[in-house]
Amino acid sequence: MSWVSVYMHMVFSTKNRVPYLNTKELRKQVFQHIKANAAEKDIWLDCVNGHKDHAHCLIALGKEQTISKVAQLIKGESSFWINQNKLTTDKFMWQDDYWVVGVSESHLKYVRKYIHNQEQHHSKKSFTNEVNGLMEKYGWSYVKE
Repeated sequence: MSWVSVYMHMVFSTKNRVPYLNTKELRKQVFQHIKANAAEKDIWLDCVNGHKDHAHCLIALGKEQTISKVAQLIKGESSFWINQNKLTTDKFMWQDDYWVVGVSESHLKYVRKYIHNQEQHHSKKSFTNEVNGLMEKYGWSYVKE
């Protein structure tokens, strides 16, 4: 029997960072759906939250799952569901790209807290500043294509 424990913190934004998820009620509904849909697809989504223009997910990869496939399943189905249920006035889309970093089991409680506190966090900091801070923290630089 295989045993795998690989956690990742995934962040993805709405297309062009449009603030589609502009109410707490809408965000709650979308994030609850993302969590339920992930469970149906055997994706262990530990927690999910976000703000008006992005989402954070703490995910434990299964032994046959890849980052790109999990991102595709979560983002693709949720945008389809949002549009199918007409939860936004304009057509909803997630940005193609995403940001992912591995998370040590010793840091899980800190990442969970960070994800759960997105409302409070973004009352002080923009998404751009958040991403830039994460890029700096992990020593990544943005490469324009």
